Amino acid sequence: MLAVDSGFLYALADASDAWHGRALAQRHTVAEGWLTTWPVLTEAGHLLLRRIGAEPVAVLMDDVQQGHVQIWNPPPEALTRVPVLLRKYASLPMDLADASLVLLAEHLGHGRILSTDTRDFGTYHWKNRKPFKNILAETA
Repeated sequence: MLAVDSGFLYALADASDAWHGRALAQRHTVAEGWLTTWPVLTEAGHLLLRRIGAEPVAVLMDDVQQGHVQIWNPPPEALTRVPVLLRKYASLPMDLADASLVLLAEHLGHGRILSTDTRDFGTYHWKNRKPFKNILAETA
């Protein structure tokens, strides 16, 4: 499974986005499984709606319904890490969607992610010391 961030989901839908070509080139990785969180989907939906309209949000949710994008819900005990992460990365700052992806990496046991956010996912660490491997950024 690969973690997917809102910027990647947005870039897939918006042909004018600078990351669109790289996002399309990673469509094949859906076979490995794309996994995300509700905060990421909420953020992606907000960006899509505000910038290009309601239909891309519906298409994204079709992808969720069809299982192309799966949603991970953290167990309640993992949520105790969220305020710790938000404080640790306050200088960036870290948002709830990004914190949820750090928890997801810890759950998966790896930091392989598709994200347009090279700065933040180049800074964040899961399990406090393990770096993310941003597959999308490597295709640049």
